[in-house]
Amino acid sequence: MYSKVVEVKNVTKRYPNGTVALKNVSVKINKGEFAFIIGSSGSGKSTLIKMILKEENPTEGDVFINGYEVSAMRRKDIPVLRRSLGIVFQDFRLLPGKTVYENVAFAMQIVEALPKEIRRQVPMALALVGISRKANAYPGQLSGGEQQRVALARALVNNPSLLVADEPTGNLDPENSWEIMRLLNEINQRGTTVVIATHEKYIVDAMRKRVVVLDKGILVRDQQKGLYGDEDKNYQIHN
Repeated sequence: MYSKVVEVKNVTKRYPNGTVALKNVSVKINKGEFAFIIGSSGSGKSTLIKMILKEENPTEGDVFINGYEVSAMRRKDIPVLRRSLGIVFQDFRLLPGKTVYENVAFAMQIVEALPKEIRRQVPMALALVGISRKANAYPGQLSGGEQQRVALARALVNNPSLLVADEPTGNLDPENSWEIMRLLNEINQRGTTVVIATHEKYIVDAMRKRVVVLDKGILVRDQQKGLYGDEDKNYQIHN
């Protein structure tokens, strides 16, 4: 497999209203890494996440996922890219009229998985995140922490090489936040590359993973075993 799961090269993003969200940003994330993307509101972290997911295109520069140049990818090829990605959002985005099992299975149906694969994979994904007993429940019957577990199972069910989480603990209390982060860490230890955009200082400081910091669209810090703040000055920009 291509060793660089994510490669952002000299990316600038200008919106039609003149706002510059990213300014000549370059980041490489290798297979098996766990990286936080942090920064204040307006720093550009959400734009960077959208670039990785092919929800936004750069004005300048290139974005590669698993060696594929997604910034130049045609619309009809995007589903192929999405099959290699697991995505977790702050607001869960579960389908209210479907059960927990059906929500997770739907992610496999979209990529036209065989029914026997769905019957095998969905229970495994639910078990991995500890939500098997709620398989027949509906999202409205679940707590926020349970809903995020379902969202995580849905993101994992197609065995993605890259899991991208945008503020995954933003709507959760501290106890459930830690449970979700524990699961993400376990998933990473199983070999999945994990990239998380977050503003949760206490989580970043406790986990001491790689920290990529954006400020007003500029990459200002890229630190292994980093902190949310830059109290530890032993950091470097990774090329």
